[in-house]
Amino acid sequence: MEAQLLAYRDRFPVLAPDAFAAPGAVLIGDVEVGAQASVWFGCVVRGDVCHVRIGARTNFQDGSIIHVSRAGLATQIGVEVTVGHGCIVHACTLEDRSFVGMGSVILDGARIASEGMLGAGSLLPSGKVIGARELWLGRPARLVRMLRDDELADNAERNRHYVELAAEYRAALPTDFARLRPAARAWRRLRARLGTALASLPHGRS
Repeated sequence: MEAQLLAYRDRFPVLAPDAFAAPGAVLIGDVEVGAQASVWFGCVVRGDVCHVRIGARTNFQDGSIIHVSRAGLATQIGVEVTVGHGCIVHACTLEDRSFVGMGSVILDGARIASEGMLGAGSLLPSGKVIGARELWLGRPARLVRMLRDDELADNAERNRHYVELAAEYRAALPTDFARLRPAARAWRRLRARLGTALASLPHGRS
């Protein structure tokens, strides 16, 4: 068993060579996963009606879902972001080193600024913004206080742990990334040939 990388229309997920997608994870369409990032068991990352970008050393833990909006809102994830188990991240932006506690929901157009934190079990409504180093909690989430330096250090340590853990899993599990990468390249070549062929067709009405 391995992660499923599925094409949608003319887009195929692209993973950095040292990224990790766990067996049972599903990545669909216009999705890019950065260096040393990890998408864990049971996650779904669906870049169909818009795109998903996941930055380097970011981790999406078991059972989390990432989607986008047909209104044109992508999901943009920065570097060294941690998203805990069982979260829903929908058409929003998570800036560098932000942190999302397990079981949380983030809705369309919301944003968590760099080093901001949404606590476990919280709901961040559409369009809301968590500022840099702010801690928000609740359903709906509200500002509670600013994060202390030691809490930011703990979040950074958790992120480093997942980078190391992903590397260990990637080395131990029989996921054939060497085969997945050529498949993605072959899909892009086919897409380019189809685009050239379609461009040569007459565009007049029949």
